[in-house]
Amino acid sequence: MAKEDKRNSKSKEGGLGTGLGGILTGLANLVENLAELAEKGQEVSKTGEILGGGPEKGVRGIYGFNVKFGLGGEQLRVEPFGNIRKDETSGQTVVQEIREPIIDIFEEKDFTLVLAEIPGIGLENVRLEIQDDLLTVHAEKGDKKYRKEVLLPRSYSREKMVVSCNNGILEIKCFA
Repeated sequence: MAKEDKRNSKSKEGGLGTGLGGILTGLANLVENLAELAEKGQEVSKTGEILGGGPEKGVRGIYGFNVKFGLGGEQLRVEPFGNIRKDETSGQTVVQEIREPIIDIFEEKDFTLVLAEIPGIGLENVRLEIQDDLLTVHAEKGDKKYRKEVLLPRSYSREKMVVSCNNGILEIKCFA
């Protein structure tokens, strides 16, 4: 009972902003440092507790990261996704309206395959921009908004891309 009272008093004192803000700041800092730690071969784990209440209780934040490594000596990569970011000017952690989707890139024999997870989105809601080797994926339907810039292994033209979307999985085949 004493433990529960202590949690409730923290919730009343700081509201969701303090509890959620602390966790979001911790997660943002964690992702910033993961790439450096991965290069050194160190392990990291981070846990936290989100406290309820406060004026920000309608905030909907999505945050995560993928740790990727592959065959052929490819280095470990840490890629964040979601809509929680650290504001460059203020240093505060903020929940953005636009989410950053999970994206995977595979170099096949005849093409480069880009896969993006954009739940709730159909092909008619997707817009692609390509400039040299930089692909920008935009997708929007209702309150679901996604955007991500992807560095491709080489330059491609939009005319040589085949795009499909099925059950929220966007597939882009880039032919040379």
